[in-house]
Amino acid sequence: MGCRESPAQRLRTSLAYGVIEMASTVSRQDFLKLTGIGIGALAISELGFDLAKATAIKRELRIANATEGHSICPYCAVGCSMITYTRPDTNGQAQLLQIEGDPDSPVNEGRLCPKGATSLQLASSNRRAEHPMYRAPGAAAWQQITWDEMLDKLARRIKDSRDRTFVATDKKGNLVNRTEGIAFAGGATFSSEEGYFAAKVMRGLGLIYLEQQARV
Repeated sequence: MGCRESPAQRLRTSLAYGVIEMASTVSRQDFLKLTGIGIGALAISELGFDLAKATAIKRELRIANATEGHSICPYCAVGCSMITYTRPDTNGQAQLLQIEGDPDSPVNEGRLCPKGATSLQLASSNRRAEHPMYRAPGAAAWQQITWDEMLDKLARRIKDSRDRTFVATDKKGNLVNRTEGIAFAGGATFSSEEGYFAAKVMRGLGLIYLEQQARV
């Protein structure tokens, strides 16, 4: 005596035969393509919106009524232009909301490398030190000091190192007046004037080891 299948059982049986039949004629790669297209169409049609469009709308809402500014990437010497969006926070301080490439720049035409694209984290990271921090020799903890204290310590360290390692004449008796115990590395975001000034100051101290971050 045969048993009759319920509608749900007949549906499962039909689907099973359909999968078996399709598996015999469709390759695995084609099957994955068809599956991906079906899922993508279902997501858009069933949910009623395009995710890319939703992302664009979210971005517009994030920078709505924000002040647009222009800046330069703080990393390498390429000098990619950036557009910044800021808005005052509850304390009246400018809050950086977003950074993106400037499409009007002939240098990067709106593009940013991975480092430049994440430069927002450099400016707004909660781990960024906002004050000079000093750790004494042998100490295990850092302590906050003022900018004046930091500059005084820096100037003292430079003078002590220069006095200790200054070479007036070389082994052949030639006058060299150089400092061999200090090296200087310039930042890639230096302007031409800043680079010129820094090089003059360092050479005035007798430094011979000068390098530029953009070359490293």
